[in-house]
Amino acid sequence: MPIPDYQSLMLPLLRYLADGKERRLRDLIDQLAHEFSLTEAERRELLPSGQQPVFDNRIGWARTYLKKAGLLESPRRGWVRITQRGLDVLDQKPERITSEFLKQFEEFRAFIAQSNTTTATNDAVPPDNTASPEELLERAYETLKQNLLAELLEQVKRASSAFFERLVVELLVRMGYGGSFQEAARAIGRSGDEGIDGIIKEDRLGFDVVYVQAKRWGQAVSRPEVQKFAGALQGHRARKGVFLTTSTFTKEAQEYVEKIDSKIVLIDGERLAELMFEHNVGVSTVTSYPVKRIDYDFFLEE
Repeated sequence: MPIPDYQSLMLPLLRYLADGKERRLRDLIDQLAHEFSLTEAERRELLPSGQQPVFDNRIGWARTYLKKAGLLESPRRGWVRITQRGLDVLDQKPERITSEFLKQFEEFRAFIAQSNTTTATNDAVPPDNTASPEELLERAYETLKQNLLAELLEQVKRASSAFFERLVVELLVRMGYGGSFQEAARAIGRSGDEGIDGIIKEDRLGFDVVYVQAKRWGQAVSRPEVQKFAGALQGHRARKGVFLTTSTFTKEAQEYVEKIDSKIVLIDGERLAELMFEHNVGVSTVTSYPVKRIDYDFFLEE
């Protein structure tokens, strides 16, 4: 039989998790392939990029959409588990779960809005007959990027404090601060008192320095924490600082840094993931699709 689209895989995937146990996604892929009687050739069929089997990719998207709707969760990397909401959905005995079905959940609607897409087809490209091929490609890319950023931030939050410190160093060096990685690592690790975690060169020659604080927190960083950091800068007669966190900053904290003389840049979890994406920290390029157009100058005759 033909390889099922990702929407056809949502309900079967959820049913396999109905007992509430954690299961490896790899095992679920094998079970679903057996349920849909896929041949070995169908299991081996690859995406146009040649990087991943089509069936595995569609299972991955089914998992992603169910997770965005709050029906599944990932307790650890490569494992999935049904949530109470997922069990409630199974109790309704739906004949099919689709992207349209998932729109009843606020989290999923927010995800769709953020990705700038509506109901998806097999590979998450919206069936919009009014859009140009370039627009469809850009929308598909944005969907992939937003999903990657969310997964990236999850991984950062699960990492140890020591790993988070190395990540911050790697990111700042990739962005052009701190000189070498070894220099930056020593600078970041040498402080830790008075609300400052480290000092890093603003440029490779060290004409100026930036004070750094990084917090791997779950709760929002409030104004008192930022105010404490600003006070520490004044104590060092410094005017520049960057405050990174895996969570968010309260509105009061953001308003505070706009009013003070010191220049403090606040980087929350979402912005941190974006910077990691932009500077290739913790991510790698799987494939690329160059978009070409006719070079009309080439065809000009002398």
